[in-house]
Amino acid sequence: MSNTPDPLSAVILAGGRATRMGGQDKGWVPLAGKPLIQHVLERLAPQVDELVINANRSLEQYSQLAPVVSDRLPDYPGPLAGMLAGLERARHDWVLFVPCDTPFLPTDLAARLCQARTPGCDVVVAHDGHWLQPVVALVRRALAPDLAQALAEGERKIDYWFARHHMVQADFSDCPHAFDNLNRPEDIAQHEAS
Repeated sequence: MSNTPDPLSAVILAGGRATRMGGQDKGWVPLAGKPLIQHVLERLAPQVDELVINANRSLEQYSQLAPVVSDRLPDYPGPLAGMLAGLERARHDWVLFVPCDTPFLPTDLAARLCQARTPGCDVVVAHDGHWLQPVVALVRRALAPDLAQALAEGERKIDYWFARHHMVQADFSDCPHAFDNLNRPEDIAQHEAS
């Protein structure tokens, strides 16, 4: 059960090609003896009321952890397609998105994103003090039809789609490493060593 003002759905985005990880399914790449997806799940599950995994392969494996929703667009069109699948599947008005390769997410991520909301905002995006983290975002479920339209028009860039809406930033400059992406085998090796 979340400790947020209203119920939240969450979607872990694990539907990409993972080309920088040599094509392996990134969610199942081990870090410290556990798959990346497990690290993310353990941090996120206590913060939300519903959790779904967006995946386009290893569906049976992922479904052992949480309900799975796949992109309805072919050929891995990117995170926006996963977001659309998640928005269409979510039960709650606000949906928190995170990638499957960020195992160090803050344990108060949902609460802080909710706190950053302003009246009328549609999207809240984490900012680590240096960079916007567009795949770590709280998105109003009502944006699903607009996102479907944007994807149909060929939009593939998250920040361009966010810019069409009332977006605010949530300040996470106190914990920038919480958003470290483990995209490549060398990233995993570096974190295992430390």
